Amino acid sequence: MYAAVRHYHFDAGNSAKIDKAVKDDFVPLIKKAEGFIRYYWLDNGKGEAASISVFETKAGADESIQLAARYIKDHLSKLMTEKPEIVEGPVKAHD
Repeated sequence: MYAAVRHYHFDAGNSAKIDKAVKDDFVPLIKKAEGFIRYYWLDNGKGEAASISVFETKAGADESIQLAARYIKDHLSKLMTEKPEIVEGPVKAHD
């Protein structure tokens, strides 16, 4: 398994709008990526959020990074205050 973790920064007042866009638009998109297993979106309500995408293969994790970058650029870039931080690699432990 491979995972991609993305850390986002934005004005806290945009949380609800971003959360809705991710749930309604991005989740259905990422579920079509190769080897999709699971996607999580966490929003701390203070202007920071993280996503965790899990895939069967590295190719799927890499695809998710490209999908997220394109989605943010096309739909949410004006709401972001910093470029996202991305960590991607093989899952070394899970239950």
